[in-house]
Amino acid sequence: MIKTIVNGDQPFVVNTEIFPFTCNGQPVTWSGVALPNGNHSIILDGRSFVAQVIKVDRDTKTVTIMIDQQEYDVVIEEPIDQLLAAMGMKDALTRKVNDLKAPMPGLVLKVLVEPGQVIKKGDPVLILEAMKMENVFKAAADAVVKEVRVKERTAVEKGEVLVILE
Repeated sequence: MIKTIVNGDQPFVVNTEIFPFTCNGQPVTWSGVALPNGNHSIILDGRSFVAQVIKVDRDTKTVTIMIDQQEYDVVIEEPIDQLLAAMGMKDALTRKVNDLKAPMPGLVLKVLVEPGQVIKKGDPVLILEAMKMENVFKAAADAVVKEVRVKERTAVEKGEVLVILE
């Protein structure tokens, strides 16, 4: 059984262990096929839809799809997620935000964040010059900057903590 939340407030419980499949206890018949252009053709209870997958975030188990010019954010909760939640370990499968450490010795050219700043996955955090190359370090996940431990134009060693994230 898979639980989903659509757009943050519409819960659906999908049971694929029985036939016909059920959604919120009601039987549904559906079929789907991937189209050559990357979209998906879906027939649900005799109605035809074309769905486009906009974004997949495996870390948060969220899929953004577009159907009839409307976007839907779907959070998926698989049986393992449900079991962990029942055991009080809801966040056991989520990726922990790690502090940003220097992968090699170098010189901090620019710090692009400050304490208290909310950053999103992929946001640039700092620029480190190492081996005559500028390396832009980006956030691996959504986080809040707790502490910046380095200043611009300072040398750092391999493994040194540069920015603490929470």
